[in-house]
Amino acid sequence: MERVEAEVFTDGGNNAVVRLPSRRFPGVLIQGDSLSVLRGDVAEVVEAFDRGDVAEARETAGLLLADLDALLARFSAALKAHEIPLPYRP
Repeated sequence: MERVEAEVFTDGGNNAVVRLPSRRFPGVLIQGDSLSVLRGDVAEVVEAFDRGDVAEARETAGLLLADLDALLARFSAALKAHEIPLPYRP
């Protein structure tokens, strides 16, 4: 294990926008339990498609998309607040 100092751009919680010393742009640190939930949501979409339940797959995928949009908005807002350009095209 290596200990480093990281820049923290948002409060903690289940995810935080941080920049490691070796990186040009910040990233999002997602807690392990939150990552597990995200993986479970993706698995639900796949399982619904496997069952042929397109309506359920679409609904679950929509919720997953909304969660990812919120995470991306938090990331974008943190970068904007610190006058850091986005590392992608919006």
